[in-house]
Amino acid sequence: MAKPGLTHIDPKGNARMVDVGDKVETKRVAIATGCVFMAPATLKMIAAHKAKKGDVLGVAQLAGIMAAKQTGHLIPLCHPLGLDSVQVELAVNAKKACVDITATCKLTGKTGIEMEALTAVSVAALTVYDMVKAVDKDMTIGEIMLVHKSGGKSGTYNRKR
Repeated sequence: MAKPGLTHIDPKGNARMVDVGDKVETKRVAIATGCVFMAPATLKMIAAHKAKKGDVLGVAQLAGIMAAKQTGHLIPLCHPLGLDSVQVELAVNAKKACVDITATCKLTGKTGIEMEALTAVSVAALTVYDMVKAVDKDMTIGEIMLVHKSGGKSGTYNRKR
């Protein structure tokens, strides 16, 4: 028997992709954030563009955008979406000794876009990690979260910080 509120489970308890065919299209926006924490020396190396693998922030930005576009292929039961816009921003944060990542995804459609924003942040963070792991094996990826979503039947959500 399906549990209330679990839209990806049918009445028999089987996984299913939610039918959005009768839903009305609305403008939808989702914003997610995350951080890659590292040694201050590693952060300085990234900021100075001295990583041996190249421009860490630029490559991670592109990886995040590409990941958002592939979310429907990566996450089971997630609808493939025609995105209107994906923006991924990475910034060196010396105070927290991390790279801050923010992804904003937009579309006009019948289903939410939260997973695309979260996937963009996650893959951008993994890319930062991959590009400098040779010099800092103690890095930590964390604080990945949805901070805003709007559109659809459930309306607007803003994380209380």
